[in-house]
Amino acid sequence: MQTVTTLSDLRAVRASLTGVFGLVPTMGYLHEGHLSLVRRARAECDHVGVSIFVNPTQFGPREDLAAYPRDLDRDLRLLESLGVDVVWAPTLEVVYPTGFQTWVTVEQVAAPLEGRHRPGHFRGVATVVAKLFNAFTPDKAYFGQKDAQQVVIIKRMAQDLNFPLEVVVASTVREADGLALSSRNVYLNPEERQAATVLYRALSAAKARYDAGERDAEMLRAVMSATLAAEPLAREEYVSAADPDTLAELERVEQGVLLSLAVRIGKTRLIDNFLLP
Repeated sequence: MQTVTTLSDLRAVRASLTGVFGLVPTMGYLHEGHLSLVRRARAECDHVGVSIFVNPTQFGPREDLAAYPRDLDRDLRLLESLGVDVVWAPTLEVVYPTGFQTWVTVEQVAAPLEGRHRPGHFRGVATVVAKLFNAFTPDKAYFGQKDAQQVVIIKRMAQDLNFPLEVVVASTVREADGLALSSRNVYLNPEERQAATVLYRALSAAKARYDAGERDAEMLRAVMSATLAAEPLAREEYVSAADPDTLAELERVEQGVLLSLAVRIGKTRLIDNFLLP
């Protein structure tokens, strides 16, 4: 495995790797969710690259950029054990050199949900992912369904900007009690960790109503909100029952639904979703 920091070194390594190339973009502090993406890329591609970069442009002024967990040495050991070919771990100056002023903005699908609650977040995401696509020139790029809106936005961007690649979406990886794996889970104390299962319970309650035939989207949202309200440590930011492609809130579910929510458990903000056919 080769670990590089400059763009020129990355491109030199990439040029030597022929065949199907898969990319797994990350912000580091890898967990089983990331590693499952790497394993899938390893199984489906001739070569695999991983980026490790905590992207400051997707953090708001009151968000957790400074505290975001980092452990590059551990990450590199994990990736080497999985047979990754190249890791790009650039500095801030490499990704955003002095005078940088060009941004990628995806319009409609970035506006609701996370976009409403985290202004500017998806501009940062779309810009850095576009730069990663240009730097690695992958044939396939792997993302997790846990960040459902991010997946929709990246697919839209790749299509609109004619990136010659396939965006591969893998299922959310969960703990035994249903909590979606996230680097931010390390912020939770034991009591908060137990309370955090309320996200999965809220989604599961709405899914149970859906499976029983409920198609009123407002009722599905109400079921999620009621479940969250019963957990004293949970503060709902939003619940959603939206069209899986446009992310517009539904009145009735006709052709599938994306159930999603954002919840604060103590000081930690968590998101999760179910994509129902």
